[in-house]
Amino acid sequence: MVKSILSVATVLAVGLSASVTLAADKAASDFRDAFLNGKATWADVEARAKEEGEVNWFHWGGSEKLNAWIERAVVPVMREKGITLKTTRIGGTREAVDLVLADKQAGKGIGEGSVDMIWLNGDNFYTLAQQDALFGSFANKVPHAVNFAFDPADPRSQLNLADFGTPTEAREMPWSGEQYVCYIDTSRLSQADAPKDFKELESWLVKNPGRFTYVKPPHYIGNTFVQTVMYAHGGGFKPFQKSISEFTPESFAALVKPGFEYLKRIEPNLLPVYPQNQAANQAMYNNGEVDMACEFGLYFVANQRESGAFSDTTETVLFPKSGMIKNKNFLAIPSNSPHPAAALVLANVMSTVDLQISKLKDIGYPLGVDIFKLSAEDQKRAVDAAPKQYGVTDAELAGAAVADTNASLVKVIEAIWIEYIERKSDKPFNEIVANAMKKSG
Repeated sequence: MVKSILSVATVLAVGLSASVTLAADKAASDFRDAFLNGKATWADVEARAKEEGEVNWFHWGGSEKLNAWIERAVVPVMREKGITLKTTRIGGTREAVDLVLADKQAGKGIGEGSVDMIWLNGDNFYTLAQQDALFGSFANKVPHAVNFAFDPADPRSQLNLADFGTPTEAREMPWSGEQYVCYIDTSRLSQADAPKDFKELESWLVKNPGRFTYVKPPHYIGNTFVQTVMYAHGGGFKPFQKSISEFTPESFAALVKPGFEYLKRIEPNLLPVYPQNQAANQAMYNNGEVDMACEFGLYFVANQRESGAFSDTTETVLFPKSGMIKNKNFLAIPSNSPHPAAALVLANVMSTVDLQISKLKDIGYPLGVDIFKLSAEDQKRAVDAAPKQYGVTDAELAGAAVADTNASLVKVIEAIWIEYIERKSDKPFNEIVANAMKKSG
């Protein structure tokens, strides 16, 4: 009899739990629909965010300077709004993306996931978009959207409207921006003697073997170097803005083969080590093993010099002058965010002029907001806050900037590099390309 009573009680408890879950799902779904359809006011969003009480932001945690800035500058602002900001510091963005997709696969729907916001861009955004795992078009609906250009008719909007060739459709909020730059130690290699394009790099390596290398793909720093090579030998950046679906294996092989032949040619004269990440590459540079190194960081040299991590003879070099990849990085909200209103508030807070300028001044992270959208006073504040450039000017860097590769091409190019360069496959190049395209699809 006791067992029967317990069984009934268990069934009732499970049923009650299920009904609560369903109610929570409906409430979260109703809120999302109301916000995306313009039926929820911002006051409604802030009220719900205060009820949710917390937001969990997953971000790369490899910079103590960034981590300290978040605690010092962002946490107190969120606390004033009745929201506790919890940060999960990850080694790679893919960790958070995989968690979102695992939750989704486990049937965790709207309001039931583990991740409220992710700092991402490129193929990670592409993956979430392909899996319909994003909250929706929110970035142009929060109050501080006025700080961004979202007008398709304005070319200056391009970095906000497309992320590695994938239309953003306001499903992520621009937060910062970066450019792929190279730097030299002028005590070992002068600006005049430093290579400015890939033809000059090849000639310089013949005379100075082992004095340069690049980060090993599939690390994104290495992928970017390879993509830049593809641009230089494949007709510029525009052909690489297309989706992989627009290519046949034969047409894509024809596009990238000149670049891969170049990489194969210079390999014997590279330092015979591909560093695993930017930290390893920086160590080689600081140890005097290489004279030039490359990674993302519009103000990287200034930040490293200021911290003492690099010598005062380190300068940025304009390489390749024909096209230095520039992009923005973003804040995205997963479709199953457990605290969606608090995530919206966080996205809005991170888009304030004060926090954007603080981020620029205190940690040297470029603006995500568009400076031409700001008041004259705020534009001056931003200019004054920007770190100093060494060896180049902001105007020169801006003039060399080109768009990043379409995200659907990244894995394909990466797979070709691994097979053709790293494994030194003797398979026909067209076969390697066809296999890489098949694998990525």
